[in-house]
Amino acid sequence: MTNQRTVSPHRRAWLQLALGATALGLSGCGFALRKAPTFAFDTLRLQGMEGTQVSRELRDALQANGIRVLTSSTPATGPGAQTGQAILTVLTDQRERVVVGQTAAGQVRELQLRTRFVFRLRTPTDKILIDDVELLLERDISFNETQVLAKDAEEQLLYRDMRSDIVQQVVRRLAAVKSL
Repeated sequence: MTNQRTVSPHRRAWLQLALGATALGLSGCGFALRKAPTFAFDTLRLQGMEGTQVSRELRDALQANGIRVLTSSTPATGPGAQTGQAILTVLTDQRERVVVGQTAAGQVRELQLRTRFVFRLRTPTDKILIDDVELLLERDISFNETQVLAKDAEEQLLYRDMRSDIVQQVVRRLAAVKSL
């Protein structure tokens, strides 16, 4: 014996009407899924702290969106290959680990993980497109010395999530630039 549910044609019509009304309501309020970003430039020079994890992930994200990313290791061939249409300068890219909670005996109980990323965007003629922007993300993590390996893995996971979040924020800010 199979357990199949059949829906009457009358009930199916009501369900379709309800789904259509919901879709119409969402589109009327301005709701739309986030689309792939569009940029005012095709080529970007990435300079300063190119070897950090955030910079590498940012370079990969921009290339995935169709931007040609130049670095100090990129060979200079073709017009504009030296500078690119825009120059993204990474001023600060650092990770911090701060003790925020201790027991009366001085044992660490809570840590705060921070990722700080500071950048600016300009044209090769030094026109500022995005002035210095500091992105600071913080995550709290409990600590237990008997679970050091698990807490280390959790810490690395939180840093990776913060890194991805920063990359997405930078990409959205770069896409907000409408003209050079």
